[in-house]
Amino acid sequence: MNKSDVIASVADSAGLSKADAGRAVDGVLDAIRDSLAAGNAVRLVGFGTFRVVHRAATMGRNPRTGERIHIPASNQPKFKAGKALKAIANLPDEPSF
Repeated sequence: MNKSDVIASVADSAGLSKADAGRAVDGVLDAIRDSLAAGNAVRLVGFGTFRVVHRAATMGRNPRTGERIHIPASNQPKFKAGKALKAIANLPDEPSF
């Protein structure tokens, strides 16, 4: 499912036009993006948590040459699925009798 599929699904389920649903989806994504940029977590109960995690600088190796390289510190966005989302993802495809 891509972004336009999500917009179409939101439009159908909420009774909105695709243009309005597109603005709503973009608004949600912008709110999540802005919150993460400010260093805040976004908790959606029943879905999951978006947060920013700091990764320390490390030394790595170029796999082709074996040369040691410096990997700088960075902040990485992370997502942890909530309990309800995990349960939905682990439903069996076919009933077992």
